[in-house]
Amino acid sequence: MKAIVCENPNDLKMIEMAKPTLKRGEALVAVKRIGICGTDIHAYKGNQPFFTYPRILGQELSGIIEDVEKNDSDLKKGDHVAVIPYRHCGKCVACTAGKTNCCTDLNVIGVHIDGGMCETLSVPVSHLIKIDGISLDEAAMLEPMSIGAHAVRRSFLKEGDNVLVIGAGPIGLGVMALAKYRGARVIAMDINEERLSFCQNWAKVDETVCVRNQPLQKIKDMTNGNLPNIVFDATGNIQSMNQSFQYAAYGGTIVFVGLAKGDIMFHDPDFHKKELTLMGSRNATKEDFQEVIKAVKSSSMILKDLITHRCSFNEIAKEFDHLLAPEAKVIKAVIEYE
Repeated sequence: MKAIVCENPNDLKMIEMAKPTLKRGEALVAVKRIGICGTDIHAYKGNQPFFTYPRILGQELSGIIEDVEKNDSDLKKGDHVAVIPYRHCGKCVACTAGKTNCCTDLNVIGVHIDGGMCETLSVPVSHLIKIDGISLDEAAMLEPMSIGAHAVRRSFLKEGDNVLVIGAGPIGLGVMALAKYRGARVIAMDINEERLSFCQNWAKVDETVCVRNQPLQKIKDMTNGNLPNIVFDATGNIQSMNQSFQYAAYGGTIVFVGLAKGDIMFHDPDFHKKELTLMGSRNATKEDFQEVIKAVKSSSMILKDLITHRCSFNEIAKEFDHLLAPEAKVIKAVIEYE
């Protein structure tokens, strides 16, 4: 079968490799859609912390089951499925506490092990979700939206909370949409005015703030001087993450959804006097995927409108750089298999 491998930073190549064989407890999935995600981009650019080369990228996946043995999930050949890309051990301290998303021996498809930029992928049946009533396009968008759902669930957000989401990429958009779904008042902040406009149109945020335009004062004005109860930083940018502490209300919570390769620093007296809670949010669980599916089926999230660019599997190696260029104005790009 064909596959796309990232051999080194800035180096994608089409290769031929053996097609996987069916294993007990797994299914062979013909991959049909791949969302290009921040992890893929960071790996391609050489700044993904949990990464070694060469690696087949791709973790936002949907497809059709080619072959599977009889199983408790009642999955069958021909079923359309979404892939949960976080392969956990099921035995460690995190897994036994229900935190499979941060398993001590976690293997993420497309990061620690080869991913879905290939024609057929072998996936544990436990990591497949049948997608009745959802398109293959929408199913490929479930994973990034589930990361947002996990961050929102982890924050203990309540209806009516003032929420700031920093970063209007796909993960940030997912946080915004799920926060709105749960009844929060959402402020979106980004450096890009066009992205902020997209936040209003797609995620239906209540307010937007441009980083370049006195953001702290504007956020104070929007919250009657109280600042947001919860601040989500979905940028993966160290400077933004360092600055996020100033935007949280007294007694508030900061959730780092994005991942940065470096050290985060903050002024402890300010952190202490506000009695802030700082959280990390990693990946998602099946519960989060199900939450997103529920939101999609209720028409609270229109996932197809996230996709602004498409590329065929056969063209992606030479088109990848173009999709990363700022002038392309990509919100979400999807690879399609012919």
